[in-house]
Amino acid sequence: MIKPKVGRMFLATCVGSFFILILYFQNISRSASEQISGRNSFSVKSGRSPLQTLQENDQLEQSAVQATLQGRRELLEETCRTHTRKRRVLGPEDLRHLIVDDKHKLLYCYVPKVACTNWKRVLMVLTGDGRYREPLAIPANEAHVVGNLRSLSEYSTAEINKRLRTYLKFVFVREPFERLVSAYRNKFTRSYNTAFHKRYGTKIIRRHRVDPQADALEKGNDVSFEEFVYYLVDPQTQREEPFNEHWERVHSLCHPCLIHYDVVGKYETLAQDSRYILKLAGAEGEVKFPATSKSTRTTGDMAAKFFDNISPFYQKKLFNLYRMDFLLFNYSVPAYLKLR
Repeated sequence: MIKPKVGRMFLATCVGSFFILILYFQNISRSASEQISGRNSFSVKSGRSPLQTLQENDQLEQSAVQATLQGRRELLEETCRTHTRKRRVLGPEDLRHLIVDDKHKLLYCYVPKVACTNWKRVLMVLTGDGRYREPLAIPANEAHVVGNLRSLSEYSTAEINKRLRTYLKFVFVREPFERLVSAYRNKFTRSYNTAFHKRYGTKIIRRHRVDPQADALEKGNDVSFEEFVYYLVDPQTQREEPFNEHWERVHSLCHPCLIHYDVVGKYETLAQDSRYILKLAGAEGEVKFPATSKSTRTTGDMAAKFFDNISPFYQKKLFNLYRMDFLLFNYSVPAYLKLR
């Protein structure tokens, strides 16, 4: 008989309008009828949740994809143990990026610039009771409308605790500087993003441009990548307000050292990781994850060009800002950086 693996469980304790998530280990018990033979089967059994299916698959002879995903999980846990000394209190605001699919028992922490629009579309199909059938038929702006999908922060403390304990929790990550350059390109070089130009561009130009023109101060639509980097590493920026979610660090959005993610998908292996999650959920017949366009994607070579004009001093400051995301998700220091 195979010894049950050690899993994680969360408890929530109310403190006024907030709650504390306490992490501890618990053996996952199974009845004799639930024990697994040596057969390698990936089918989702009737009545089994995605998390139960994942736990069963972990006991079997693994495919290359399963082994890769388990390796990511283990590395993340080890890095958290090594680099996280202090547990902190999580409030409802910390859980607003976790999207809930009660029908399929899924929790997805969305990270902007990591295919989150398509994952939101997929979840709208899965939770929409037939209202949506094809992900790409859903306009991108509709996928981001508050209320179209439920956030974990909307539930009661007891309901939050139950879902954290029993639902499959997954997140998708990306090489941090490719994600950062992608955010810059989308928010500061596209003419239609006037809200970002006004909200952030004017502030960046006012603070980090020498002798700015009146037109630039009014419109904020010509921020350079160098000015964007100055803004990010400026201590005053984070004293004023939290980073916008499009350039906030993944560890600050999704709290992977406090919330145990069962699957850590990567943008670099988006198609295969997405298929795996939908298969675990028994939803592969309901929806297919959309193929991504490679023509406009921000690549490592493209990111390298954006860093050409960034001095080694500011490269190092920026790397230190995003260092935990590099460590937690096993991304190497980009070769184009001059950190010494």
